[in-house]
Amino acid sequence: MNKSSIFRLIFLAAFLVNSVSYAAEEPVKQLQAFLKASKSLTADFKQVLINEAGNPYQTSYGIFYLQRPGKFRWDYLKPFQQQIVSTSGKVWFYDSDLEQVTVKKLDESVGSTPALLLSGNISLEDNFTMQDQGVDGDMKWIKLLPKNQESSFKYILIGLNKGTLGGMELSDNFGQLTRIYFSNVLLNPPIKPTVFEFKTPKGADVFSD
Repeated sequence: MNKSSIFRLIFLAAFLVNSVSYAAEEPVKQLQAFLKASKSLTADFKQVLINEAGNPYQTSYGIFYLQRPGKFRWDYLKPFQQQIVSTSGKVWFYDSDLEQVTVKKLDESVGSTPALLLSGNISLEDNFTMQDQGVDGDMKWIKLLPKNQESSFKYILIGLNKGTLGGMELSDNFGQLTRIYFSNVLLNPPIKPTVFEFKTPKGADVFSD
């Protein structure tokens, strides 16, 4: 996975939060309540990367874990094994094929991204313009447009399916799309603290910003 794909995952992680049924509320208000109610979440995911021509060129599968404030983990299981772990204000990227670990700070150094929402210190209203996109199939969609003109992405779409996160899409400034589909979502499950502890595998090269 290239670096741009990795950063798209950091962006998306911020919105993977606890969902409750708010059927009587419009989608934008549902999303606001959805984010405020977050505690923890686990889910299986399917990620599809789409190029500028609109063609999918990479599909991967794995498990996602989230615990607020500031902790998330992507475990890629196939077709390759990789990990992205965030805790204590840092993010670790591990590629088992390359035997390489990259460490970055989860702060303004990665830009004004949705990942910062994980800290609980970022205002959704201050950083994004939210637009109701209506219903498509079983999901209600909300578009988030970054107010920061220097943002590395154009928009994020979030799909809510009966109060549960069902899908997401992020469009970057290079014309690529990242789509993620979620299944087996568990809301507020207990998650062992060790899930968010990263230990550098023996023999791996480590690069830190």
